[in-house]
Amino acid sequence: MNKLKQLLFLSALILLVSCAKKVENPHWIINEVMVDNQTGFMDNFGQRNGWIEIFNNTYKTQDLGGRYLTDDPNNPKKYPIPRGDVLTRIPPRQHALFWADNEPFNGTFHLSFKLDPDKDNYIALYENDGKTLLDEIIIPAGLPADKTYGYANDGVKYDQNGKQMATHLERVTPSSNNAILEENPKVVSLQENDPVGVTITITSMLVVFLGLILLYVIFKTIGNTAKNISHKRVASAGTLSAVRGESLLTGEVLAAISAAIHELNQDAHDIESTILTISEVKRKYSPWSSKLYTLRQDPRR
Repeated sequence: MNKLKQLLFLSALILLVSCAKKVENPHWIINEVMVDNQTGFMDNFGQRNGWIEIFNNTYKTQDLGGRYLTDDPNNPKKYPIPRGDVLTRIPPRQHALFWADNEPFNGTFHLSFKLDPDKDNYIALYENDGKTLLDEIIIPAGLPADKTYGYANDGVKYDQNGKQMATHLERVTPSSNNAILEENPKVVSLQENDPVGVTITITSMLVVFLGLILLYVIFKTIGNTAKNISHKRVASAGTLSAVRGESLLTGEVLAAISAAIHELNQDAHDIESTILTISEVKRKYSPWSSKLYTLRQDPRR
């Protein structure tokens, strides 16, 4: 009887331990998936296609090289992730983004298949042997364009009861945390009260225009003050610049006046004595009829 009680006690204990055992999340998790990418994130070729985000759910660096991604449960080795690429070494708690564009020759992170928004999409990640399943997810048909499906918190696939928590995500976060750890309450309040953004737009425009008006007033005041100080200094010097500074004449008119004054001063040497002296020249011949004075040298005889 005692042995029977002990056996029943051990059986109940094992049952309780097995029921209390928590389901562990995988080390690699297919964390977020976009099937129909119309206006979202673009790849390094400027193209928009569906994408698959894989999350390193450990606290050590892991290498995805040599593993397999597939959308066909009957073909687990559909896309072998190339070995030797340093970018496949994913740091702890970080992400890797693969493009489902059926363009594997575009690089390591471009898969050999596409996703179909009109049907359920099965996606799985297999170990290097092509047999050991690391993680899998089914994206239900009808996922809206530019929306994603995955887990609200990175790497948390199961709840306390072992139930999968995959769902439609509110935010699209390729290669980033699915959950925002800290939110600014002011930003959240503004998003709720002004979803279209009219208030923030009007406020921004008012700030810009008021800033421009303020700068205009400041520079205008500084310019007028500097001009008045300059005029006072020039006027005290008593130069032509003072006349130009205080008069309404244009620069061309003042330049013409300056040139006329300068020319008048230069012509002052033409004013000579008004005394006229006439001396008689005694010649035996008339100098008016002689050609002698038209010759530069006397003719040789």
